[in-house]
Amino acid sequence: MRKEVWFGLSILAAIVVGLAILMPSPENMTNGHVGLLMLALVVVAIMLGFPTAFTLMGMGVMFAWYAFYTRDPSLATQQTLDLMVQRAYSVMANDVLISIPLFIFMGYLVERANLIEKLFKSLHIAMARLPGSLAVATIITCAVFATATGIVGAVVTLMGLLALPAMLKAGYSTQLSAGAITAGGCLGIMIPPSVLLIVYGATAGVSVVQLYAGAFFPGVMLATLYIGYVIILAKLRPSVAPPLSAADRHVELPVFAEHISTSISNRAVPGLLGALKGKRAANVSVRTLLSQLFIALLPALAFALVMGLSYRMVTAPDAAQTELLEMGSDSFNISGDEFLSDNGFGEPPIEESLSEPMAEGGLAEPPVEEALAEPPQEATPQASVATQEISPTETPVAAEAAPMERKAAPQNFWITFGVGLSLLIIFYAYFTFARLEIFKMLLGSLFPLAFMILAVLGSIVFGLATPTEAAAMGAFGGILLAAAYRRFNFGMLRESAYLATKTSAMVCWLFVGSSIFSASFALLGGQEIINDWVLSMDMTPLQFMILAQVIIFLLGWPLEWTEIIVIFMPIFIPLLPHFNVDPLFFGLLVAMNLQTAFLSPPVAMSAFYLKGVAPAHVTLNQIFLGMLPFMGLQIIALILLYTFPAIGMWLPTVLYK
Repeated sequence: MRKEVWFGLSILAAIVVGLAILMPSPENMTNGHVGLLMLALVVVAIMLGFPTAFTLMGMGVMFAWYAFYTRDPSLATQQTLDLMVQRAYSVMANDVLISIPLFIFMGYLVERANLIEKLFKSLHIAMARLPGSLAVATIITCAVFATATGIVGAVVTLMGLLALPAMLKAGYSTQLSAGAITAGGCLGIMIPPSVLLIVYGATAGVSVVQLYAGAFFPGVMLATLYIGYVIILAKLRPSVAPPLSAADRHVELPVFAEHISTSISNRAVPGLLGALKGKRAANVSVRTLLSQLFIALLPALAFALVMGLSYRMVTAPDAAQTELLEMGSDSFNISGDEFLSDNGFGEPPIEESLSEPMAEGGLAEPPVEEALAEPPQEATPQASVATQEISPTETPVAAEAAPMERKAAPQNFWITFGVGLSLLIIFYAYFTFARLEIFKMLLGSLFPLAFMILAVLGSIVFGLATPTEAAAMGAFGGILLAAAYRRFNFGMLRESAYLATKTSAMVCWLFVGSSIFSASFALLGGQEIINDWVLSMDMTPLQFMILAQVIIFLLGWPLEWTEIIVIFMPIFIPLLPHFNVDPLFFGLLVAMNLQTAFLSPPVAMSAFYLKGVAPAHVTLNQIFLGMLPFMGLQIIALILLYTFPAIGMWLPTVLYK
C-alpha cells in the first residue's frame, strides 16, 4: 500500500482513538459532547471521500433533528424542516455571493483564451539575465494568471504543461520546478480577486472590499519571498537552476531594427529619431518609425500621465473651501449686514433665521434697493464684489467665477517625481532595440491582463463599484480579451459558462450545508463547550492566535480550504471579540495560512494537479519535497504579517477608516 494511503489511514485512526479517549461515557454525555462528536464524524466522512456539501447537510439535518427531539419530540420533524428552509434561503439571499459565479466565469474565459503561453514566453525572455530566470518567470506568470482566474487547478495544470518541460529541459531540478509551479499556482488563493476571501467575508460578516484591500500587499509579499528564494538558491547552487545560454537569451530583431541599430544607434529612441531625421533609413517607412517610436515612448507617456494626475490631486483646493464658496453664492437674498458677517460666509444669527415674519411684512420680498445696497466702504473686497447690484436677467456667479488658488505641491511629490524621472532616464539609457522587442511582447501578453486585473481591483478598492459590479465588468473584460486574441467563439463561451455554473453550484451547496451544520452545532451546544474550554485556559491574544493558526495549519493537511472556512471559521469567529482580535486581520492570517491546504500532503491538491500532467519520471514524492521549502516561506510570511500588521491593515485603514 502506498505511503500516502497509510498516512491518511493513520490520521483517521488518530481521530477515532482520540474520540474514544476524550469522549465521556454514554450516560454522562451531554448534547454539547454530541456536537463535538458530529464535528469529528464530519472530518472522518470527508477524508473517506464523501462529498463535502452533502456530508455537511446530512450530518446537520440528522443531529438537528436529535437536538430538537431531546427538547420536544412532537415538533422535531417540523422544526428540522423549517431550519433547512430558513438556512437555505438565508444563503441564497446573501448578495455578496453573487460575485462568485461572475469571478469564476471571468477566470474560465481568461483560461480558455490561452494567454498563459504568450505571458510565460515574454516573461521568460524578459527575466533571462536573472539567476533562476525560468523559475522566476514561472512564479510571476502563475501569480498574474492565478490573480486573473482564481482557479488553482487550472493554473497548476497549464503551467505543468508549459513550464515544467521547459525547466526540466534547461537542467532545473525536479524539486525546484515542481515547487515553483505548485506554490505559484496557489497565490490566487491570497491575491484578490480571490473566491476564498469572498467565502470568508460571507461566513464571518466582514466586508469583502476591505478584505481585498488588505490582502493585496500580503499576497505581493509572499510572491516576493518566493522569487527571492529562487534567485538566492540559483545563485548559491547553479546546478539546481543553471543560467540560460546566450542562444536562449537571444532576441530576434526585425530587419529595420537591425539596420537602424548598426547604422545609427543601438538605443531605441535615439535610433528611431535619427532614422526620422536622416536618409540613412530610407528603406523604412515613416509610419513604421512613428509607430515604433510611440511604443518606445509609452513608459515616458505613462509616467507623465501619472505624475500629472497626481499633481492635480495633491494641489487641488480643499473641499471645505469650495463648499463655502457655493454657500456664499446662493445668499444674495440676505440683507447686507447679515451677508457681511464672517466675510460673507458666516451663518445668519439663529434668532433672525428662525423667527416668525413680521405681521405687516408678511412673506413679501425685501426691497431691492435695501437687500442689494452697496456695503460700507470699509467692507472687505470679497463682500463688495459679492453684493454688487445684479439685474433680473443676470445670474449671481460672482463668487463662482472667482478662481481658487491651488495648494503648493508637497515635498514628497517632488521627491517621488525626481526619483521617477531619474529611473526613467536610466531606463532609456539602456533601452535597446532588443529590449524594445521584449517590451512589445509584454505589451501583447502581460499588460492587457494586468490592466484588466487592476481595473477590477481598483474599482472595488476605491469604492467605484461593488464586488458584484466589478466582477461583471471583469467577465466582460475576459470576453474582450478573448476576442482581441481571436480565441472567442460560441463553443468557448458555452464551455466557460458550463464550468462556471458547475463550480458556482458546488460553492452554493457548500454554503447551504455549512449553514445547516453550523446551526445544528449551535443547537447542540458544541460552540459553548469550545468557548468555555478556550476561555478557561486564560490565554493571551498572542497565545490564542498561535493556537488558532496551528489548528488551521494542521487542518490543512487532511482538508481543503473550503471545508476549513465553512466548518471551523464559525467556531473561531465568536471567540475573536474576547481576545480583541479584528476579524479582518484574522481573515488575512487565515487566507495566508490556508495556502498550506494546497501544499501539504496527503490532500495537497496542487501536487495531484501537477502529477496528472507531469512526465512519468516525475514522482509524487519529488513534488512533495519541492513544495516543502515554499511551505516554510508561507510560515515566514505568516509570522511577518502578524509581527507587522500594517502590511495588511494599512491600505484598508487609509481607504476606509
